Amino acid sequence: MVSWIISRLVVLIFGTLYPAYSSYKAVKSKDVKEYVKWMMYWIIFALFTTAETMTDIFLCWLPFYYELKIAFVVWLLSPYTKGSSVLYRKFVHPTLSSKEKEIDDYLCQAKDKSYDALVHFGRKGLNVAATAAVTAAAKVSHLLKIITYWEFTDGKGQGALSERLRSFSMQDLSSIQREGPVSGPMPSRSSSTNPRARTTTRSNSESASSKACVHCAHCSAVSASS
Repeated sequence: MVSWIISRLVVLIFGTLYPAYSSYKAVKSKDVKEYVKWMMYWIIFALFTTAETMTDIFLCWLPFYYELKIAFVVWLLSPYTKGSSVLYRKFVHPTLSSKEKEIDDYLCQAKDKSYDALVHFGRKGLNVAATAAVTAAAKVSHLLKIITYWEFTDGKGQGALSERLRSFSMQDLSSIQREGPVSGPMPSRSSSTNPRARTTTRSNSESASSKACVHCAHCSAVSASS
């Protein structure tokens, strides 16, 4: 863990920040020699960073792996060893010179293919977005129609619902009457809701009770005289 932290600090400070500042000084002073020197270093350092990504995964278990990385960065930067210049002149420059045309053709093909793929996916994305927008607009329009319909038919809908519930209740009462006898007469709906019918029924019951009482008294008097 300590070796990993030290190697990260060395690569960050001495392998990145210091060469970046030296490159700035070379560009500012317009010194061609220094400019070429640091350009060669950045090419080698780019290759080193690419290789480091893979070696950190598969070779980090080797003994002194991080110490070797620190030594390699110091060797690249040292003005005595000039490691970056040696690697560039002996290996990188000859290889790139022999493969330069093939690399340029591959980059041009990759650029054209990436542009075509970008245009294709862009059109596909626009079609999907347009379809989604049309579908959403249709759903919103349908929802607005439903809301408008309920706003205009709110009173009628409530009246129809109450009449429906009332018919269901009357059907339940008629089914109860058919299922079994009920002790006492069931009050009709018209008599409970009409005050005149209620008064007439009450007067008829009172007259019937008075006649029954007179008849009973007459019967008792007849039976006594006999």
